[in-house]
Amino acid sequence: MSPVLVPRNYTKSFIDGQVESVAQEQAITEGIGAVNRSSEITLCEGTGHVGVGAIIGLSNAAVAKAVGADVVLVANGGIGSAFDELEMNRAVLKESGVRLRGVVVNKVVPDKVDMIRDYFGRAIKERWGVPLLGVVPDLPFLGKATLGDIERLLGAELIAGQRFREAHYGTDDLQCVTTAVRRFLRKTNWRQQSCGERRPLFVTHITRDDIILGFLSHYQRNVRDDGRHGWLGAMVLCRGTTAEATDAPHHDHEHNSEMPDLMHIARAYDAPIMVTSKGTIEATNTISNFTAKMHIGDPERVAAAIAHYEPHIDFDALLDGL
Repeated sequence: MSPVLVPRNYTKSFIDGQVESVAQEQAITEGIGAVNRSSEITLCEGTGHVGVGAIIGLSNAAVAKAVGADVVLVANGGIGSAFDELEMNRAVLKESGVRLRGVVVNKVVPDKVDMIRDYFGRAIKERWGVPLLGVVPDLPFLGKATLGDIERLLGAELIAGQRFREAHYGTDDLQCVTTAVRRFLRKTNWRQQSCGERRPLFVTHITRDDIILGFLSHYQRNVRDDGRHGWLGAMVLCRGTTAEATDAPHHDHEHNSEMPDLMHIARAYDAPIMVTSKGTIEATNTISNFTAKMHIGDPERVAAAIAHYEPHIDFDALLDGL
Protein backbone atom coordinates (compact mmCIF):
# COMPACT_ATOMS: atom_id res chain seq x y z
CA MET A 1 0.00 0.00 0.00
CA SER A 2 1.05 3.60 -0.56
CA PRO A 3 -1.45 5.76 1.34
CA VAL A 4 0.25 9.00 0.23
CA LEU A 5 1.52 9.30 -3.34
CA VAL A 6 3.96 12.08 -4.21
CA PRO A 7 3.69 12.83 -7.95
CA ARG A 8 5.31 15.74 -9.78
CA ASN A 9 4.58 19.17 -8.21
CA TYR A 10 3.20 17.59 -5.02
CA THR A 11 5.90 19.29 -2.94
CA LYS A 12 4.97 22.70 -4.35
CA SER A 13 1.31 22.06 -3.59
CA PHE A 14 2.20 21.16 0.00
CA ILE A 15 4.25 24.33 0.51
CA ASP A 16 1.46 26.40 -1.06
CA GLY A 17 -0.94 24.98 1.53
CA GLN A 18 -3.03 23.00 -0.96
CA VAL A 19 -2.19 19.72 0.86
CA GLU A 20 -2.83 19.40 4.57
CA SER A 21 -0.48 17.57 6.95
CA VAL A 22 -3.41 16.21 8.95
CA ALA A 23 -4.96 14.61 5.84
CA GLN A 24 -1.67 12.95 4.93
CA GLU A 25 -1.12 11.47 8.38
CA GLN A 26 -4.73 10.34 8.58
CA ALA A 27 -4.42 8.47 5.28
CA ILE A 28 -1.32 6.68 6.58
CA THR A 29 -2.74 5.74 9.98
CA GLU A 30 -5.98 4.50 8.41
CA GLY A 31 -4.04 2.41 5.89
CA ILE A 32 -1.82 0.90 8.59
CA GLY A 33 -4.85 0.24 10.76
CA ALA A 34 -6.62 -1.67 7.99
CA VAL A 35 -3.59 -3.92 7.50
CA ASN A 36 -3.06 -4.36 11.24
CA ARG A 37 -6.58 -5.66 11.74
CA SER A 38 -5.96 -8.61 9.43
CA SER A 39 -2.28 -9.28 10.17
CA GLU A 40 -0.13 -10.55 13.00
CA ILE A 41 2.78 -8.31 11.97
CA THR A 42 2.88 -5.30 9.65
CA LEU A 43 6.16 -4.58 7.89
CA CYS A 44 6.55 -1.08 6.43
CA GLU A 45 9.26 -0.41 3.85
CA GLY A 46 10.96 2.95 4.12
CA THR A 47 11.81 5.17 1.14
CA GLY A 48 15.54 5.73 1.38
CA HIS A 49 17.20 7.33 4.42
CA VAL A 50 15.09 8.27 7.43
CA GLY A 51 14.85 11.92 6.42
CA VAL A 52 13.25 11.28 3.02
CA GLY A 53 9.85 12.98 2.87
CA ALA A 54 10.70 15.67 5.44
CA ILE A 55 9.81 18.44 2.98
CA ILE A 56 6.14 17.41 3.22
CA GLY A 57 6.26 16.54 6.91
CA LEU A 58 6.40 12.81 6.24
CA SER A 59 9.97 11.70 6.78
CA ASN A 60 10.43 8.01 7.44
CA ALA A 61 11.15 8.89 11.05
CA ALA A 62 7.93 10.94 11.32
CA VAL A 63 5.86 8.15 9.79
CA ALA A 64 7.40 5.56 12.14
CA LYS A 65 6.56 7.80 15.09
CA ALA A 66 2.99 8.34 13.87
CA VAL A 67 2.21 4.63 13.48
CA GLY A 68 4.20 3.46 16.52
CA ALA A 69 6.70 1.41 14.52
CA ASP A 70 10.22 0.43 15.48
CA VAL A 71 12.88 0.74 12.77
CA VAL A 72 15.50 -1.59 11.31
CA LEU A 73 18.23 0.29 9.44
CA VAL A 74 19.84 -1.28 6.37
CA ALA A 75 23.11 -0.03 4.87
CA ASN A 76 25.46 -1.26 2.18
CA GLY A 77 29.22 -1.48 2.51
CA GLY A 78 31.92 -2.20 5.01
CA ILE A 79 32.61 -0.94 8.52
CA GLY A 80 33.40 2.78 8.42
CA SER A 81 31.22 3.87 5.50
CA ALA A 82 28.18 1.94 6.73
CA PHE A 83 28.60 3.14 10.33
CA ASP A 84 28.96 6.79 9.25
CA GLU A 85 25.83 6.58 7.11
CA LEU A 86 23.82 4.88 9.83
CA GLU A 87 24.95 7.31 12.55
CA MET A 88 23.08 10.20 10.90
CA ASN A 89 19.97 8.09 10.48
CA ARG A 90 20.16 6.89 14.08
CA ALA A 91 20.42 10.47 15.33
CA VAL A 92 17.25 11.48 13.45
CA LEU A 93 15.37 8.47 14.84
CA LYS A 94 16.49 9.34 18.39
CA GLU A 95 15.42 12.96 17.94
CA SER A 96 12.01 11.76 16.71
CA GLY A 97 11.55 9.36 19.64
CA VAL A 98 11.61 6.24 17.46
CA ARG A 99 13.16 3.00 18.69
CA LEU A 100 15.97 1.50 16.61
CA ARG A 101 15.49 -2.26 16.78
CA GLY A 102 18.66 -3.27 14.96
CA VAL A 103 20.85 -3.04 11.88
CA VAL A 104 21.39 -5.12 8.74
CA VAL A 105 24.53 -4.65 6.62
CA ASN A 106 23.74 -5.52 3.03
CA LYS A 107 25.71 -6.37 -0.14
CA VAL A 108 28.93 -7.19 1.68
CA VAL A 109 31.92 -8.63 -0.20
CA PRO A 110 31.49 -12.37 0.49
CA ASP A 111 34.95 -13.00 1.96
CA LYS A 112 34.49 -10.10 4.42
CA VAL A 113 31.20 -11.25 5.95
CA ASP A 114 32.73 -12.77 9.11
CA MET A 115 34.96 -9.76 9.70
CA ILE A 116 32.06 -7.31 9.27
CA ARG A 117 29.87 -9.36 11.59
CA ASP A 118 32.55 -9.27 14.31
CA TYR A 119 33.73 -5.66 14.17
CA PHE A 120 30.50 -3.96 13.12
CA GLY A 121 28.48 -6.03 15.58
CA ARG A 122 30.70 -4.98 18.46
CA ALA A 123 30.74 -1.33 17.40
CA ILE A 124 26.97 -0.83 17.30
CA LYS A 125 26.34 -2.92 20.41
CA GLU A 126 28.83 -0.92 22.47
CA ARG A 127 27.88 2.53 21.12
CA TRP A 128 24.19 2.24 20.27
CA GLY A 129 23.06 -0.71 22.37
CA VAL A 130 21.34 -2.41 19.41
CA PRO A 131 22.01 -5.81 17.81
CA LEU A 132 23.45 -6.52 14.40
CA LEU A 133 20.56 -8.49 12.88
CA GLY A 134 22.34 -9.62 9.76
CA VAL A 135 25.31 -9.37 7.42
CA VAL A 136 24.28 -10.31 3.89
CA PRO A 137 26.87 -11.13 1.21
CA ASP A 138 26.42 -9.54 -2.18
CA LEU A 139 24.61 -11.61 -4.82
CA PRO A 140 24.84 -9.77 -8.18
CA PHE A 141 22.02 -11.81 -9.71
CA LEU A 142 19.50 -10.03 -7.46
CA GLY A 143 20.27 -6.74 -9.19
CA LYS A 144 19.63 -8.05 -12.69
CA ALA A 145 16.55 -7.03 -14.64
CA THR A 146 14.62 -9.31 -16.95
CA LEU A 147 14.26 -8.59 -20.66
CA GLY A 148 10.63 -7.86 -19.85
CA ASP A 149 11.71 -5.20 -17.34
CA ILE A 150 13.99 -3.62 -19.94
CA GLU A 151 11.28 -3.82 -22.59
CA ARG A 152 8.90 -1.87 -20.36
CA LEU A 153 11.63 0.54 -19.27
CA LEU A 154 12.45 1.54 -22.85
CA GLY A 155 8.89 1.42 -24.14
CA ALA A 156 10.24 -1.19 -26.53
CA GLU A 157 8.81 -4.21 -28.34
CA LEU A 158 10.43 -7.62 -28.13
CA ILE A 159 10.05 -8.59 -31.80
CA ALA A 160 11.73 -12.00 -31.45
CA GLY A 161 12.77 -14.33 -28.64
CA GLN A 162 9.67 -13.63 -26.57
CA ARG A 163 10.24 -16.87 -24.66
CA PHE A 164 13.33 -15.26 -23.11
CA ARG A 165 11.34 -12.34 -21.65
CA GLU A 166 12.05 -13.62 -18.11
CA ALA A 167 15.81 -14.08 -18.73
CA HIS A 168 18.01 -11.82 -16.59
CA TYR A 169 20.64 -9.36 -17.77
CA GLY A 170 23.02 -7.25 -15.70
CA THR A 171 24.39 -3.78 -16.37
CA ASP A 172 27.94 -5.18 -16.12
CA ASP A 173 27.27 -6.95 -19.42
CA LEU A 174 25.73 -3.93 -21.17
CA GLN A 175 27.49 -2.67 -24.30
CA CYS A 176 26.63 0.15 -26.70
CA VAL A 177 27.92 -0.99 -30.09
CA THR A 178 29.25 1.74 -32.39
CA THR A 179 32.21 -0.20 -33.81
CA ALA A 180 32.77 -2.04 -37.09
CA VAL A 181 31.40 -5.57 -37.23
CA ARG A 182 34.82 -7.29 -37.10
CA ARG A 183 35.71 -5.57 -33.85
CA PHE A 184 32.24 -6.33 -32.48
CA LEU A 185 32.62 -10.06 -33.25
CA ARG A 186 36.16 -10.21 -31.85
CA LYS A 187 35.00 -8.62 -28.61
CA THR A 188 31.94 -10.87 -28.45
CA ASN A 189 34.07 -14.00 -28.86
CA TRP A 190 36.58 -12.78 -26.26
CA ARG A 191 33.86 -11.97 -23.73
CA GLN A 192 32.25 -15.38 -24.20
CA GLN A 193 35.54 -17.20 -23.65
CA SER A 194 36.55 -15.12 -20.63
CA CYS A 195 33.15 -14.70 -18.97
CA GLY A 196 31.60 -18.12 -19.54
CA GLU A 197 27.83 -18.12 -19.84
CA ARG A 198 27.20 -14.50 -18.81
CA ARG A 199 24.53 -12.83 -20.91
CA PRO A 200 25.62 -9.71 -22.79
CA LEU A 201 23.09 -7.05 -23.74
CA PHE A 202 24.00 -5.07 -26.86
CA VAL A 203 22.54 -1.69 -27.82
CA THR A 204 22.94 -0.46 -31.39
CA HIS A 205 21.11 1.53 -34.04
CA ILE A 206 18.50 -0.21 -36.14
CA THR A 207 20.36 0.76 -39.33
CA ARG A 208 23.40 -1.32 -38.34
CA ASP A 209 22.60 -4.26 -40.61
CA ASP A 210 26.17 -5.57 -40.28
CA ILE A 211 26.07 -5.68 -36.46
CA ILE A 212 22.64 -7.29 -36.45
CA LEU A 213 23.73 -9.97 -38.93
CA GLY A 214 26.90 -10.57 -36.91
CA PHE A 215 24.87 -10.92 -33.72
CA LEU A 216 22.40 -13.34 -35.35
CA SER A 217 25.24 -15.42 -36.80
CA HIS A 218 27.02 -15.68 -33.44
CA TYR A 219 23.74 -16.45 -31.70
CA GLN A 220 22.86 -19.26 -34.11
CA ARG A 221 26.34 -20.83 -33.97
CA ASN A 222 25.96 -21.28 -30.23
CA VAL A 223 22.71 -23.27 -30.29
CA ARG A 224 23.54 -26.71 -28.93
CA ASP A 225 22.44 -30.00 -30.44
CA ASP A 226 19.73 -30.32 -27.78
CA GLY A 227 18.32 -26.91 -28.77
CA ARG A 228 19.64 -25.17 -25.65
CA HIS A 229 21.62 -21.95 -25.93
CA GLY A 230 25.26 -21.92 -24.86
CA TRP A 231 25.26 -18.15 -25.35
CA LEU A 232 22.17 -16.02 -24.76
CA GLY A 233 23.11 -12.53 -25.80
CA ALA A 234 20.28 -10.07 -26.44
CA MET A 235 20.06 -6.93 -28.56
CA VAL A 236 18.28 -3.58 -28.27
CA LEU A 237 17.77 -1.82 -31.62
CA CYS A 238 17.26 1.94 -31.46
CA ARG A 239 15.33 4.01 -33.99
CA GLY A 240 16.20 7.37 -32.43
CA THR A 241 18.97 9.61 -33.73
CA THR A 242 22.09 10.14 -31.67
CA ALA A 243 25.14 12.24 -32.47
CA GLU A 244 27.97 9.88 -31.60
CA ALA A 245 31.45 9.00 -32.79
CA THR A 246 31.79 5.67 -34.55
CA ASP A 247 34.34 3.73 -36.58
CA ALA A 248 31.52 1.85 -38.34
CA PRO A 249 31.09 2.11 -42.13
CA HIS A 250 28.72 4.77 -43.47
CA HIS A 251 25.05 3.76 -43.62
CA ASP A 252 22.21 5.29 -45.59
CA HIS A 253 19.61 6.17 -42.96
CA GLU A 254 16.99 6.66 -45.64
CA HIS A 255 16.56 2.95 -46.31
CA ASN A 256 13.80 0.92 -44.69
CA SER A 257 14.69 1.13 -41.01
CA GLU A 258 12.51 -1.84 -40.12
CA MET A 259 14.71 -4.25 -42.19
CA PRO A 260 11.99 -6.87 -42.79
CA ASP A 261 14.45 -9.50 -44.07
CA LEU A 262 16.63 -9.28 -40.96
CA MET A 263 13.59 -9.33 -38.73
CA HIS A 264 12.39 -12.52 -40.43
CA ILE A 265 15.79 -14.09 -39.70
CA ALA A 266 15.65 -12.94 -36.08
CA ARG A 267 12.22 -14.51 -35.66
CA ALA A 268 13.32 -17.71 -37.39
CA TYR A 269 16.29 -17.99 -35.01
CA ASP A 270 14.07 -16.93 -32.07
CA ALA A 271 16.86 -14.53 -31.04
CA PRO A 272 16.01 -12.02 -28.27
CA ILE A 273 15.83 -8.66 -30.05
CA MET A 274 13.75 -5.63 -29.09
CA VAL A 275 13.15 -2.32 -30.84
CA THR A 276 12.81 1.06 -29.11
CA SER A 277 12.23 4.59 -30.36
CA LYS A 278 15.06 5.90 -28.15
CA GLY A 279 18.54 6.72 -29.40
CA THR A 280 21.47 4.44 -28.60
CA ILE A 281 23.07 6.68 -25.97
CA GLU A 282 19.74 7.41 -24.30
CA ALA A 283 18.80 3.73 -24.23
CA THR A 284 22.20 2.71 -22.85
CA ASN A 285 22.10 5.34 -20.09
CA THR A 286 18.50 4.47 -19.22
CA ILE A 287 19.39 0.80 -18.74
CA SER A 288 22.61 1.61 -16.85
CA ASN A 289 20.76 3.79 -14.34
CA PHE A 290 17.87 1.38 -13.84
CA THR A 291 17.43 -0.30 -10.46
CA ALA A 292 15.60 -3.59 -10.92
CA LYS A 293 12.83 -3.93 -8.33
CA MET A 294 11.38 -7.15 -6.98
CA HIS A 295 7.92 -7.87 -8.38
CA ILE A 296 5.46 -10.73 -8.70
CA GLY A 297 6.27 -11.16 -12.40
CA ASP A 298 9.84 -12.25 -11.60
CA PRO A 299 9.41 -15.34 -9.40
CA GLU A 300 12.95 -16.60 -10.07
CA ARG A 301 14.59 -13.54 -8.55
CA VAL A 302 12.08 -13.35 -5.69
CA ALA A 303 12.78 -16.98 -4.78
CA ALA A 304 16.53 -16.37 -5.04
CA ALA A 305 16.25 -13.37 -2.71
CA ILE A 306 14.34 -15.37 -0.09
CA ALA A 307 16.81 -18.25 -0.24
CA HIS A 308 19.79 -15.90 -0.08
CA TYR A 309 18.66 -13.56 2.71
CA GLU A 310 16.88 -15.89 5.12
CA PRO A 311 20.00 -17.69 6.44
CA HIS A 312 21.77 -14.38 7.06
CA ILE A 313 19.07 -12.61 9.10
CA ASP A 314 18.56 -13.33 12.82
CA PHE A 315 14.76 -13.30 12.89
CA ASP A 316 14.63 -14.38 16.52
CA ALA A 317 16.54 -11.26 17.52
CA LEU A 318 14.41 -9.15 15.17
CA LEU A 319 11.14 -10.38 16.69
CA ASP A 320 12.37 -10.39 20.27
CA GLY A 321 10.20 -8.09 22.38
CA LEU A 322 7.28 -7.81 19.99
